[in-house]
Amino acid sequence: MSWLEIVGWAGSAVLVWSLLQRRLLRLRAFNLIGSVILVGYNAGARVWPMVGLNLTLAVINVWQLYSLLRTRHDERKYQVVQVATDDNFLAHVLRVHWADIAKYNPRFRFDDEHRLAFLTLDADEVVGVLMLRPDPEDPQVAQVELDYVTRRYRDLSPGEFVFRRSGQLSAHGFRRVLTPPGMVAPYYARLGFRPVGDRFALELPSD
Repeated sequence: MSWLEIVGWAGSAVLVWSLLQRRLLRLRAFNLIGSVILVGYNAGARVWPMVGLNLTLAVINVWQLYSLLRTRHDERKYQVVQVATDDNFLAHVLRVHWADIAKYNPRFRFDDEHRLAFLTLDADEVVGVLMLRPDPEDPQVAQVELDYVTRRYRDLSPGEFVFRRSGQLSAHGFRRVLTPPGMVAPYYARLGFRPVGDRFALELPSD
């Protein structure tokens, strides 16, 4: 097998692997890499129609990556909606994602101890669920019971909109947020939280 064939097989493998990714950012990044490799392979093999196809795919992926990264901090991209904790749609979302929720929030239990629930949406698609309750000793402290982001959006950190940008938590009188202990793969340092023991804490603005 020649080195050019090895390049072609490698590019094809990366392209196929990209289609198995559930996270949007990773899908586009791997697809771009595979397309670029196949542009080089097909150019070396002088298969010009395939060069054109993969070059077009590369341009599309560059544009999609640019759009994803450009809007990841855009307040017009995501909306935060408060729902009742006994809302049927909330129960449906939790049921659909329960296995994934349990993986990253192993201590979460859906019961009547939860006081507030918020959904983060991209248009009409639910991309995140936040459930919290006031600290029994300090009602200005919000204790997070569940902070879940769907797999497709996990690389884009939409949680910043409910914690920092929407104003929903401050409107309820909260001045501090504490995350639950023992979360798997926490991302809070990227949102401005600071570590406090086995938790993370965020100070909210007072206005």
